[in-house]
Amino acid sequence: MTSLQTVLKPQPTGTANNFLVIKELSKVYPTPKGNFVVLDGVNLTIAEGEFICLIGHSGCGKSTLLNMVSGFNQPTTGSVTLNGKPIKGPGPDRMMVFQNYALLPWLTVFENVYLAVDSVYPDKSVAEKREIVREHLAMVGLSEAAEKQPTQISGGMKQRVAIARALSIRPELLILDEPFGALDAITKEELQEELLKIWQDHRCTVLMITHDIDEALFLADRLVMMTNGPAAKIGEVMTIPFPRPRDRTRIMEDPEYYELRNYALDFLYNRFAHDDDA
Repeated sequence: MTSLQTVLKPQPTGTANNFLVIKELSKVYPTPKGNFVVLDGVNLTIAEGEFICLIGHSGCGKSTLLNMVSGFNQPTTGSVTLNGKPIKGPGPDRMMVFQNYALLPWLTVFENVYLAVDSVYPDKSVAEKREIVREHLAMVGLSEAAEKQPTQISGGMKQRVAIARALSIRPELLILDEPFGALDAITKEELQEELLKIWQDHRCTVLMITHDIDEALFLADRLVMMTNGPAAKIGEVMTIPFPRPRDRTRIMEDPEYYELRNYALDFLYNRFAHDDDA
């Protein structure tokens, strides 16, 4: 059995593979009552191909952090670099999947994915772009739904479209903002399995927000636990020791699973209890 001291070892700061580096990052918003500090002194180094889950109470700045990695927002101080280059704005090397799917309702499933492919690969032929769309819809099991509109498909299918769209442009970093939070338990587990299979096949780097500890323990290489806001920072980083490929039933039969789960629960609900958290 792996000890908690092992899985809670300090994160590396000088690894050879500094793919995504968040260094001394802070985000401050001026208000009439003074500065509101959302994040303060966040440091995180992610290796290429890692699957990282980020967890913490509402208001701890998780989405703010993801928006700065995506390039939608800029740090007040500190930096975010990808492959050694500062992130100055959105780009096709990073693709984000939101909880609310963000699909255009007047377009079909096929057209929603095609729009992304066409934007990123303007020099490819129409036939090549259509083949990329077909390939990625097949990857998420939606070939039969290609001509349907978002209003004609379920929430789980909409999220599959969003994932197919994100992966179709072959991003270096896939950013997921609680993508399965609005889904029922069965659909959520199915999509977790699909996401893990796609990640294992393609090994793009993943940074994902979740409120679900079980989801994080099943998916992630490391679980990053945030302290409460304001002035939130990274409290601890837990290395998930279960070998890949992972089997959900086998993991949940492992006593260590519950040791890690209980530790994360204690971090969130005792050490950093949040009375107002939903």
